Amino acid sequence: MSFYFLIPLLLGFIFNSASAFTTFFSSKLGERRGRLVCVILRDVVGIPVWAGGYGLAALSRSPRLFTSTTLSSTFAWLLVLTGSGIIIAGLTSLRWRAAAPSTKDSLVTGGVYAHIRHPLYSGMILQLAGLVLWFPQGAMLVACLTGVAWVMLQARLEELDLVQRLPAYHEYMQRVPRFVPKIR
Repeated sequence: MSFYFLIPLLLGFIFNSASAFTTFFSSKLGERRGRLVCVILRDVVGIPVWAGGYGLAALSRSPRLFTSTTLSSTFAWLLVLTGSGIIIAGLTSLRWRAAAPSTKDSLVTGGVYAHIRHPLYSGMILQLAGLVLWFPQGAMLVACLTGVAWVMLQARLEELDLVQRLPAYHEYMQRVPRFVPKIR
C-alpha cells in the first residue's frame, strides 16, 4: 500500500491550522493582514490540499477492509449527510467568522453552538467515519484516522487561540462540551 496520499493530507492540515493562529498573525501583521493570511492559508490552500489527499486515498490501491453491502453504503451516506448537516448548521451560525476569523469576532453561543463547541469538527468526524464505510480500504482508514487525530489537535489549538481572542470563551468551555452534546 502506498502512503503518498498522506503528503497532501498532512500539508493541507498544516495550512488549515492557520485559523488556530489568528491572534498571532493579527498581532504580527495587523488585523486586516492577519485575517487575510488565515483566509489564504486555510481556505485557499489548506482545505483544497487536504481534500485532494482524501481523493488520492480513495483512488489508491490498498487492501479492502470488508466487502461493501447495501447496508454499509446506506449507513455511510447517512453519516456523511448527518455530518454535512451539522457542518452547515455550524457555518450558518458562524457566518463570515467561519471563512475569515478575526481578533474582532464575537463569541457565538446560539444555534448548534449552544450544544457543542466544535460542530464543524463533529460533522467532519461523522463524515470521515462515513468515508471509511464508503471506501472500505486500508488507505482510507489511515487517511480518516489521521483526519480524526488532526481534528482533535486543531480543536485544542483553536481553543487556545479563542481564549486569547474572546475572554468569555473560557466560561463557555466549562459549560458546553467539545464534540458530543450532553444527553439530558
